[in-house]
Amino acid sequence: MSSHAENIKENSLDHKAKSFPFALLALAISAFGIGTTEFVPVGLLSTMADDLSISITLAGLLISGYAVGVAVGAPVLTALTNKMSRKSLLLALMVVFILGNLVASVSTSFTLLLIARIITAFSHGIFFSIGSTIAASLVPEHKRASAIAFMFTGLTVATVTGVPLGTFIGQTFGWRATFAGVALLGVIGIIASALLVPKNLEEAAPASFRDQLKILTEKRILLSFAITGLGYGGTFVAFTYLAPLLEEETGFDPKFVSVILLIYGVAVAIGNTIGGKVSNKKPIKALFWMFVLQAIVLLLLAFVIPFKVLSLVVLFFMGLFAFMNVPALQILVVQLAEKYVPSAVNVASALNIAAFNVGIAIGSTVGGVIVDTIGLVHTPWIGTVMVGGAVILTKLLNTMER
Repeated sequence: MSSHAENIKENSLDHKAKSFPFALLALAISAFGIGTTEFVPVGLLSTMADDLSISITLAGLLISGYAVGVAVGAPVLTALTNKMSRKSLLLALMVVFILGNLVASVSTSFTLLLIARIITAFSHGIFFSIGSTIAASLVPEHKRASAIAFMFTGLTVATVTGVPLGTFIGQTFGWRATFAGVALLGVIGIIASALLVPKNLEEAAPASFRDQLKILTEKRILLSFAITGLGYGGTFVAFTYLAPLLEEETGFDPKFVSVILLIYGVAVAIGNTIGGKVSNKKPIKALFWMFVLQAIVLLLLAFVIPFKVLSLVVLFFMGLFAFMNVPALQILVVQLAEKYVPSAVNVASALNIAAFNVGIAIGSTVGGVIVDTIGLVHTPWIGTVMVGGAVILTKLLNTMER
């Protein structure tokens, strides 16, 4: 009898091992659409501002407002849906994503466009929070960061191809056509999830409200959220205004911006792959050095931005380090939650996705203030200050964990 049970267990594990790459592929496809819609306004900021007769700084709210939507939606919706089937939730999120982008594609005012962006953002945060925990649960412990990195490959491919292509479409056919195209990506994503994600996903036990509150009292987890916000968000002080920065300060033709975003995206893809591999064993140590290098690169950008060739070289390294930290930041929070609040790992993961986007919102908002006060050219070194804060906090967390 016990032998029969063991055979069933082994067959189940074999099936899981075989289905795992396809489940991750479905998550990556959806992540591609979500990543494209999050970052595509970066390349179209000037175009959208001109069409809607608003300032560049106000147009920047399309990025920071989206980030706030993710930050609010991720923990709240994760807590509200923690008893729902993971697959059903994934499919429902993609429906919200598609509707949000369709509304954006027919928006005739800045207000309606911003509302559409925030609606879309609600699906973003919870998607990546449950996606990260699903990815981590499907592989052995020592490969978790790599599995999360694979899921986030969708985001990196979005920055490599989706954002430059969306920028090109927006400049050629109008920015509304870009959002219509992104909605189509959502349709492909929902079909992939329906076909490839298994129904019998490993479900985490629903976290009680008390357990969820416990996360907010665990200082190591709170510290990791702060590291995520500062370390990831620091780049967005400059990145949010990359198109006007390159056009006005470096002197690139606006049509060349999509090509530069392609170069940036290639660097992001390389960085994500490296980040997943070097973060599997000691994510805290890996993060420290990633942030140090990221801060140096942002500081260099402030000095080389008037020079076309040098600015392109530094932008490549900015892309390399800007996304390299994502797998490490996510797996660090999952590990800390499993250690200190094991019943609320999903919620901790969601809060970290919120922290990513709080960082984006702070970075892009600070960037807007800098643009309005002392000028575009100063955004990179201000980003260095934010990332420098992450360096200090990472060192502190490493000392606490020892």
